Amino acid sequence: MAFKEINSNKLDMNPFTKIGKEWLLITAGTADKHNTMTASWGGFGFLWQRNVATIYIRPQRYTKNFVDANDTFTLSFFGRGFRQELTYLGQTSGRDEAKIAKSGLTPISFEETVGFEEAEIVFVMKKLYQAPILPEYFLDKSVDDYYPEHDYHDMYIAEIVKTFVREK
Repeated sequence: MAFKEINSNKLDMNPFTKIGKEWLLITAGTADKHNTMTASWGGFGFLWQRNVATIYIRPQRYTKNFVDANDTFTLSFFGRGFRQELTYLGQTSGRDEAKIAKSGLTPISFEETVGFEEAEIVFVMKKLYQAPILPEYFLDKSVDDYYPEHDYHDMYIAEIVKTFVREK
């Protein structure tokens, strides 16, 4: 199935549903060497006169190596029918096995990075900013409960450079 590029301002999607309930894949690398991880935290907005997304990756995640090593990555949204695949991809490390191949999803090139043929929406992202989340800046100390192992996320702000939607 083919994708068509659209202006991200024309996209009608609820980010609370797409991110928090349906989840997404963060994928980085090249067609030859890439990795992906499931995410259910993130956001979309407008910053520095650009449409942006914010993602969060814990330091031990294998995908972080790929995001850090590349200028671009993708955010792929699938909808509700892919919960099993996204659960598997979130619980299994690409360090340990060929998890993408085992997931049944099909990686395809988007610009200079990788997304998935089965996705409904794929955003090609360009990194603009990266910083660690530091517990000393938590204004509500209960947020620290999400970090029992003190493995605080790195936050990435990235520009949406291209948006692709599945052609129906």
